[in-house]
Amino acid sequence: MEHRANPVLDADWPDPDVIRVGDEFWMIASSFQRAPGLPVLRSTNLVDWEHITNALPALVPTEHYALPRHGSGVWAPSLREHDGTFFLVYPDPDHGIFVLDAPHPSGPWSAPRLLLPGHGLIDPCPLWDDDGRAYLVHGWARSRARIKNRLSLLEVTPDLTAPLSTSQVIIDGAAIPDMLTLEGPKAYRHDDWYWIYAPAGGVADGYQVVFRSRDLHGPYEHRIVLEQDSTPVNGPHQGALVEDPAGGWWFVHFQDRDVFGRVTHVQPVRFDAEGWPHMGERIDDVRGRPVAVVPPRDADDDAVGEPYREPWRSDDFRSAELHPRWHWQANPQTQWWRTGTGRLDLAFAPSPRGDLRDQGAILGQQMPGRPSDWTVQLHLPGTATTSAIGPERAGIVVLGYSYAWAGLRRDADGIALVHSTMESDGTDEVMVVHRLLSSDPDAEASVHLHVTVDAKGRASFAAAGTGLDGQRDMLLADWQATKGHWIGAEIGLFATVTSPMGHDLSERRASFGPVTVRREGRDA
Repeated sequence: MEHRANPVLDADWPDPDVIRVGDEFWMIASSFQRAPGLPVLRSTNLVDWEHITNALPALVPTEHYALPRHGSGVWAPSLREHDGTFFLVYPDPDHGIFVLDAPHPSGPWSAPRLLLPGHGLIDPCPLWDDDGRAYLVHGWARSRARIKNRLSLLEVTPDLTAPLSTSQVIIDGAAIPDMLTLEGPKAYRHDDWYWIYAPAGGVADGYQVVFRSRDLHGPYEHRIVLEQDSTPVNGPHQGALVEDPAGGWWFVHFQDRDVFGRVTHVQPVRFDAEGWPHMGERIDDVRGRPVAVVPPRDADDDAVGEPYREPWRSDDFRSAELHPRWHWQANPQTQWWRTGTGRLDLAFAPSPRGDLRDQGAILGQQMPGRPSDWTVQLHLPGTATTSAIGPERAGIVVLGYSYAWAGLRRDADGIALVHSTMESDGTDEVMVVHRLLSSDPDAEASVHLHVTVDAKGRASFAAAGTGLDGQRDMLLADWQATKGHWIGAEIGLFATVTSPMGHDLSERRASFGPVTVRREGRDA
């Protein structure tokens, strides 16, 4: 696959927003219930991206997000600069619109502050007008507010600390023929026009609309500027308009790839004599379709023909801090993990019901959109208290609405190599015991775990190690991954114990060796 082929980020980076700072492009994305959240990425060419940091160490309210709140948390954010300060504005559909600020996109970012409380307020974007006044345009989530398909505007203080007016609808999608699910606005001011770039039509099958008006409050005229047409890129919409240092323009947007989540595409943009943008490859005088390959930005671009790259995934766990690529399924607790010694030690987290979808202490990454191989060594230390605590399990999981995992289970009968699955509508795991590694439950045990994911998101689990009679990559399971709530499938590491809450398990840990990820034959 060519280096500049779309999608440039073939993994779940939902609802991207991008700005340029000097010669660098900075991107943020939605993160929903996962923590740390609000990933911040950097690029010099809009094609190669590095995950630099996460702006939100933990979601607020902190206690509310101590448990996984699937489908809630951080929805579509915006990144803007004003008077030397960078602002990150994000919606939580159950609590309101929050703001963080920083001296630079790399941070340090402030703690989030609540700008506008409310339910169903989504997809905010600030705009500072030429007279110094500031505004916020946003959409609505019907699941919380009972209304949708509308874009609203309110005035706010220039430092984004307080509202100065109530929200007023400026664009009503219901008043526009065939306009459905209008949301995700990004507001701009140029050429004496107010511009609002907004997706419509739904996450999987939508299209990109551009509105403009001489008055911020409207009325607005509009055009549909980007749609799937004859391409395989369904729903090309929701993203950011950004100018490169040479004066070229680009639109960065997502495509919903189901199990792989919302992946990132880049389209060239040109403007006609009337100022309207034309994106991608021409369909007619108004509309464009997505391009398969991102055109070089200038004649000196020497990356054409190189293989596809993405932010680094492997981890040797030698750093005292977790790499930004990792996240938890809820706000993390400091006792959940230790690292910095070439291994990751995970405390056995209480899991009374045993359903990993309810478990915050799963350390995960997005599943890559291209075939990948994951390997990790798992070690269970010896113990003398198994019977007093309850069954323990640890391993690697492919997590979505359904899930499958492979690893070790320790109970009164000993330590076994197992795999287990949970259907989307299931309430109990279906576990298969492949080999009893020790009949002594207090013994130690180790195994190498291997997960291979193909181009359709089908995962094969295998194992190798002592107690497997010399077998290399003993096949354990074959499983079709599924997406999660507004997110793609994830691959994660976990250690849980089916004991009641309240036990002190901080010193009972499973150890994971380095995680090695290879994507289509290349280290990742």
